[in-house]
Amino acid sequence: MTDVAIVGGGPAGLSAALFAQKNGLDATVLDTDGTWMHKAHLFNYPGIGSQDGSAFMENLREQVDSFGVDRRQGVEGTGVESTDDGFVVETDGDDDVEATYLILATGAKRDLAEALGCEFDGDLVDVGVTMETSVEDAYATGAMVRAEEWQAVISAGDGAAAALNVLSKTKGENYHDFNVPADADAVFGAMGDEE
Repeated sequence: MTDVAIVGGGPAGLSAALFAQKNGLDATVLDTDGTWMHKAHLFNYPGIGSQDGSAFMENLREQVDSFGVDRRQGVEGTGVESTDDGFVVETDGDDDVEATYLILATGAKRDLAEALGCEFDGDLVDVGVTMETSVEDAYATGAMVRAEEWQAVISAGDGAAAALNVLSKTKGENYHDFNVPADADAVFGAMGDEE
C-alpha cells in the first residue's frame, strides 16, 4: 500500500508526486504519457523561458524519479473505489494500487471522479482551495476542476496544493515545503550517497 496514488503523469500529477515523495510520503503515479504537453511549447512558465513541452516533461519525470517516486510509465488507471483504508485504483496492468490518499490528475477526463461519486459543479469536479473533492481524502487537479484554464503552471500548482494538503493532514498541522540553499546540499548529497 502506498501513501498517495496519483492518476495522471502531466504537470499536476508529477508536481503532486514530487511534493509528496520529497516530504516523506510514498507516491505512486500512473503515467500513460497522454499529456497535452506534447502539443505545447512553454513561453509562460516562470523560470523556463522557452522550452518544448515534451522536453519539459522529460525533465520533470527525471526530477520526480530522482526522489524515488514509483512512477509506472504506460499504466492507466481504469477504475477507482473507496475502501475502509483509503482507495483502490484499478489499472490496465497486473497491479492495482492501494493508497491512503488519491490525487486525480487526468486532465479534462473526469470519469474516475464520476465513478468515485465526487460532486460536480456543472462539468467540473467541485473542489475547494485545498483541491479536495467531496470524497474525503480524494483530490482533483488541473483541467478537471477548471474551465479553460489549461496552463501547465496552473496544473502544476494544483498538484502541489493537493500534495501539501495531504501532507498537512498526515502531519496534523499546516505543512510548508520551503527549502533554503543549505537544504540542497543535504538532499542532493544524500541522493548521491544512494547511487
